[in-house]
Amino acid sequence: MVIRLVTGCSWLTVEALLNNRVSDTTLRARRDEWVSAGVFDQLCAHARHAYDRVIGLDLTEVAIDGSLHKAPCGGEGTGPNPTDRGKLGWKWSIATDARGIPIGWAIDGANRNDVKLLGPTLEDVDRQGLLRDIETVHLDRGYDYPRIRAQLNKAGLSDLNIQRRRKPGDDKPAKTPLRLGLRWVVEGTNSWLSNYGQLRRNTDRRTRHRHAQLCLVTALLITAKLIDWRNRWSPDSRPIR
Repeated sequence: MVIRLVTGCSWLTVEALLNNRVSDTTLRARRDEWVSAGVFDQLCAHARHAYDRVIGLDLTEVAIDGSLHKAPCGGEGTGPNPTDRGKLGWKWSIATDARGIPIGWAIDGANRNDVKLLGPTLEDVDRQGLLRDIETVHLDRGYDYPRIRAQLNKAGLSDLNIQRRRKPGDDKPAKTPLRLGLRWVVEGTNSWLSNYGQLRRNTDRRTRHRHAQLCLVTALLITAKLIDWRNRWSPDSRPIR
């Protein structure tokens, strides 16, 4: 599963890479069993809890943004990508803490506006029990609407850093350097996730499979962070087997 996630190859290719020691049918069946049993969700939750206990989630600054990617095989949760000549694609909307750790997300078709995914993203963060601890939310100009501000305020998020969009009739502003605030954190996380072949060009046809992949990637990201933390404070530690 990790091989396919990283490379984006087919299940048949994974079987060949493993010298036919396990069939592609068995791999898909095991994945579906784990999805039904909630294994991927539990893995992600366990990794996030370990990170929070060892290092600590920094919810003083939270950034939210969407990211568009290819889905050539179509299926549920896909749609025409406006940035890819209308080809089928999918999108995730993700919230990260101040260090780029994913704390919640929502998945939909590439034609789904980020504004529509903001609510489901916040709901997922709330399911993790983290929404009430958020202090400041950083968003790009695509969220600069009165109803979005009202929606965030209703969710208990009043400290907002939303980049202003230019409205009809406004004078053309003087050129100034682009200020990202802390939105660059979620941009970095989106870039890191896009390095995984199966996320960048997803060939699954079910939303639950894409969700499982995001869970697995998040667990891998957090594990790498924990290993870096251990090496920083215990450079003479025994190697992990």
